[in-house]
Amino acid sequence: MLTFFRGERAAPRVEELISSTPTLISSINLGEVLHWTIRERGQRAADSMMDGLRRAVLVEDPDWPLVRAAARIKARGGLSYADAFCVATAQRHNAPLYTGDPEILALTDLVKIVDLRSPQTSPSP
Repeated sequence: MLTFFRGERAAPRVEELISSTPTLISSINLGEVLHWTIRERGQRAADSMMDGLRRAVLVEDPDWPLVRAAARIKARGGLSYADAFCVATAQRHNAPLYTGDPEILALTDLVKIVDLRSPQTSPSP
């Protein structure tokens, strides 16, 4: 989502995914997008953008099993806690994780990955 809000090269691809497929995000990761947007664009813009995004995606609040899974992923090292929630949420739903984050891209043993930095590709096995 940060790729989309930052207007990075893969932003059109993320926008297409949001509009064409059911898209799920952990509320932890949505909070990360919100804090970045407040810092970069201000509270009013952030509120407006979040309202639109929350209508376009499914937001999952973490329960204890998800917190435990994220903590186990975080304990492996190399990821932020928010990134661990991103991975744990994708694992829970057996869903591909679309990212350009090098630390997450290295976790193909944990989750199906689609590298947003590459041309259109299918999820890795």
